[in-house]
Amino acid sequence: MISIIICSRTHTINDELSENIKNAIGCDYELIIIDNSKNQHTIFDAYNEGIEKSTGKYLCFIHDDILFHTKGWGTVLVEIFNNNYDVGLIGIAGAKIKTKVPSAWWDCPLQSKAINIIQHFVDKTREKERWNLGFEKEKNVEAVVIDGVFMAMRKDDRIHFSTEMEGFHNYDLNISLEYKNYGFKIIVTNEILIEHFSFGNIDKSWHESTFKIHEMYSENLPLIIGDRDFEELKILEIKNAKKFINQCLGFKQYKLAFLVWLKLFWLNPFLKYHLRFWFNFAVKTAE
Repeated sequence: MISIIICSRTHTINDELSENIKNAIGCDYELIIIDNSKNQHTIFDAYNEGIEKSTGKYLCFIHDDILFHTKGWGTVLVEIFNNNYDVGLIGIAGAKIKTKVPSAWWDCPLQSKAINIIQHFVDKTREKERWNLGFEKEKNVEAVVIDGVFMAMRKDDRIHFSTEMEGFHNYDLNISLEYKNYGFKIIVTNEILIEHFSFGNIDKSWHESTFKIHEMYSENLPLIIGDRDFEELKILEIKNAKKFINQCLGFKQYKLAFLVWLKLFWLNPFLKYHLRFWFNFAVKTAE
């Protein structure tokens, strides 16, 4: 059986999603709704509560603003888990590389991503898009981290969401790294298609959470699937560090910007960017 766990922004999920799950899953399931209408839970707390309440062999964490397009998607999950005992975590979007410096999972080359989703956008004038990439040779692609919109897990009593993290960001990176730490493989599948009706945003709380989670797992990062050239990885680390620093400066998070700049300096103390950083830092802090 699959335990479907949802942290809901209202008292319960809408009837459309409830009926969609019922009609599309194709196997036995239980639905566990964590009422977060009063914002009393962090996403980490809510999902851990869902784990405690669950009775299924497999867990599936989903957002409350999706719909399933694949009939029998639950059967697909069970079959993947049953045929691959080394697989602990399954998503519909993820990456084959994760840098040591703070960054989003999608901050990597296109060829390192695997995504299968119908995505809507904040700009309602923009048409929804079907993204399907990274599956040229196989239906299931190994990854090191997945996106939190859909996460299916082999239940393991050793693995829970962090009790140190707060808020609603990076729970997906957290659980991905936990499954990797316990020796499980992570895969992204294109055998399950969902439609996602919202789009995430990068804000101050995201930067704070992202820095913290990378500090927590600093000894486990970077992670890479396949053979990668050291210089290629170093270039990506530098690129992601610059991006994170510039975003922090834009949000006036000067301490975070400085702390990540220190990491960048140790990566490469001879970058021209260092002078530009201090100029921008001086200008921003003087405003």
